[in-house]
Amino acid sequence: MKTITHLLKVVVFLILSTQVALASISDRESFSQALIGKNNPQKEVAITWIVENESNDVAKSVLTAWLHGDLFYFNDRKSEHYQHLYISADIKSQPQADSAWGDATLAVEKSRQFKKVKVNNKLRGLIRLEIAALGLEHSDPSVRLSAVNALLGQTDEAVMARLSKRLDAEKDGDVSHLLLLAVSIDDALTGAAKEQRISAIETLSLYKQSVVLQTLNRVLKSEEDPAVSAAAEQALKRYQQSQQIYSGVETVFFGLSLGSVLVLAGIGLAITFGVMGVINMAHGELIMIGAYTTYVMQQLMPNQIGFALILSIPVAFMVSGLVGIAIERSVIRHLYGRPLETLLATFGISLILQQAVRSIFSPLNRSVSTPEWMSGALHINPMLSLTYNRLYIILFCIMVFIALVTVLKKTPLGLQVRAVSQNRGMARAMGIRSERVDALTFGLGSGVAGVAGVALSQLTNVGPNMGQAYIIDSFMVVVFGGVGNLWGTLVAGLSLGLFNKILEPWAGAVLAKIMVLVFIILFIQKRPRGLFPQRGRAAEG
Repeated sequence: MKTITHLLKVVVFLILSTQVALASISDRESFSQALIGKNNPQKEVAITWIVENESNDVAKSVLTAWLHGDLFYFNDRKSEHYQHLYISADIKSQPQADSAWGDATLAVEKSRQFKKVKVNNKLRGLIRLEIAALGLEHSDPSVRLSAVNALLGQTDEAVMARLSKRLDAEKDGDVSHLLLLAVSIDDALTGAAKEQRISAIETLSLYKQSVVLQTLNRVLKSEEDPAVSAAAEQALKRYQQSQQIYSGVETVFFGLSLGSVLVLAGIGLAITFGVMGVINMAHGELIMIGAYTTYVMQQLMPNQIGFALILSIPVAFMVSGLVGIAIERSVIRHLYGRPLETLLATFGISLILQQAVRSIFSPLNRSVSTPEWMSGALHINPMLSLTYNRLYIILFCIMVFIALVTVLKKTPLGLQVRAVSQNRGMARAMGIRSERVDALTFGLGSGVAGVAGVALSQLTNVGPNMGQAYIIDSFMVVVFGGVGNLWGTLVAGLSLGLFNKILEPWAGAVLAKIMVLVFIILFIQKRPRGLFPQRGRAAEG
């Protein structure tokens, strides 16, 4: 009996001492004492105290440093700074530490004089919550928006009280919209009245955030009222329908971006193959040269990545175009009318170019940097984001296509190219120098391949073998669209890209490619000249 009485006294003493400790934080000094000790409930009280009694900037600075392990206390009893709090990202290497209150600094003579303020997982969760809540009162709407995002799904009474208070005072439409979501989540899960919960669930059905799906599933799992369950099921159906729609939009976007890559890779081949009848197996290596040109330009201008990328477009066009003219003048002009021999000759040239790149740049892949304006994504809503690099590829493809069509339709060279492609003999009879047209046409197609390499350097690694990944796809696009027809190449490339991305979710990437290839083979059996056959007497012959 005496033992039980003694234990009860000990328990009562501990409870009373804890209550006294928890109520003892009244200033910065007692706050520091609470953090130095091992009493975690007292540390929780300290977190509440600093949020309520210090400015937002000071509270956020101290809590963030504590969360990341950058908060220390001075442990030298002989110093006047004993047990004062300091912030340092690296106490061992930095010459001084900043006071936690931002009013002084202290030289770091011996790092062992500083001891890290300890934190556990429970405290980390509470600190993160308080840091997010601090952002609710920030003057910048974007900071407030981030703070509300961090608090979505919380049902803590204190947090919900802050969110409800902020909702009444909020003037920014986007922040207010998100605050309403946060309050509706709490009402849907913990609302006292059935009508309140149903109204909150109907509000949730208007949002696209993933937390809505989690909330509705939680309601359906635990709800016993049939009316509330029915409202949750209806809201869940709306959410899933929106998911399917935006998933379809995303698939189309990825299909168009892949199609744009195929168009860029194949459009130069469409010119040379359509006009000259040359099966150029070195086309992929001309794309590779354009990609390596981008890499070299960025090495020459390391501090201006974006400008170097833009400047790479005309430079890659010229470099690849000149290489193409050199190939045509030295090899291909001797093999006109012999397509099998041009195939073998250009295949040999492709191997030479690959080995040349290995000798100059080494066999290792090279990384081409992406400028800031091509990084990140355009967030349409929480269900749909479009990456900037793919958006720029689509726009770039359209610009290249328009430029090529303009050259072929509006310039003397374009007129001569079309004349030679439709009837070479008649063009010669009219005084057109077909040899010169062939060289310029091959240079134009090669230059466009180099421009494609600039674009592809932003999507994949640049290496000696990168061209091999696109040569087959390029020929598929050209044959499917119609040899020598730019519009056919555009339609074929975008169509094949869409087919690939539509088939991938249920067939897989490899099987989807095989199915597209089988489709092209079957299509060519029915229409050997492609979607848009070339017109003219030579084509008919």
